[in-house]
Amino acid sequence: MSADAASPPEVPRTPAAETFSQVVVQIFRLHGLIGEAGEKITRPTGQSTARWQVLGAMGEEGSSVATIARRMGLTRQSVQRVADVLEQEGLAEYQDNPCHKRAKLLVLTDQGKAVLQQIEAAQIQWANEVAKDLDVDALKTLGHLLVQLEKRLLCCSVQQE
Repeated sequence: MSADAASPPEVPRTPAAETFSQVVVQIFRLHGLIGEAGEKITRPTGQSTARWQVLGAMGEEGSSVATIARRMGLTRQSVQRVADVLEQEGLAEYQDNPCHKRAKLLVLTDQGKAVLQQIEAAQIQWANEVAKDLDVDALKTLGHLLVQLEKRLLCCSVQQE
C-alpha cells in the first residue's frame, strides 16, 4: 500500500482511555515480573508457573480441562498439554465426570496436593514480603477495579479486520 493510501481518521484518546492505556503497559510489566516470581517459587518443586496455574485451578473436587481453561483465561489446548504432563508425573489423574460423559475431571493426587502445598507455602512468604507496607484498602480497591476491567474486556473485544 502506498503512503498516499487512505488511512482511517485518527481518533484522539479520551483522558480515561489514555490512563487505561498507561495501566495496560504497567500490567504488561507486572505480568512479566509476576511470571518471573512464579518461576522462582515453583522451581524448587520441579514445576513451572503454567503447571502451578493448573494445579491450583483443579480445586478440591477436580475440574474438567475446559473449565480450568475458562477460569484461567487460557486455551483448552494449552491446559490439556499441561494436564497430560501432570498426569504423567503422577500429580493429577483423570476421573469420570458425573456431569459429563466425555469431559473427564482432572483431580489432584496426594503427590499433587503435596506439591501444591509446597508452592502455596512459598507463595505466602513471597506475598507477605511484597505486600508488607502496602495499603490493604488500596489493594482491595485495585482488586475491584481489575475485576471491572476483566468484565469490560470480556464484552468489548478488539475488532479484527
